[in-house]
Amino acid sequence: MQEKKIFIFDDSEDLLELCTIVLEERGYLLKTSVTSNNIVEQVSSFMPDIIFMDNWLPDVSGIIATQQIKSCDALKHIPVIYFTANNNVMELAQEAGADDYLAKPFDISDLENIAKKYLGK
Repeated sequence: MQEKKIFIFDDSEDLLELCTIVLEERGYLLKTSVTSNNIVEQVSSFMPDIIFMDNWLPDVSGIIATQQIKSCDALKHIPVIYFTANNNVMELAQEAGADDYLAKPFDISDLENIAKKYLGK
């Protein structure tokens, strides 16, 4: 069985490292990026099964990056989970066109559960 792939976009290297450790331990293949520049190319080159997208990214915001993914025919099927420390994470996720959201700070179990929900593993 092929490993399920997760791509995480976040400007916090510490958070990326934590998520990578936790999710790789669960058998997922991880790729991370601190920028959403050239988002379509970044995602296309890895073709993840799910994407976690932060709101606050340098250069291109999470909202615009998510909208670019969702407007690309080859990528729009990939679930995007919006995750941010903003109080209005649900509204931001809706504005971005994300499939779901996860409020920061989150418990590790919440991260694992949302990955399981979309990846079935």
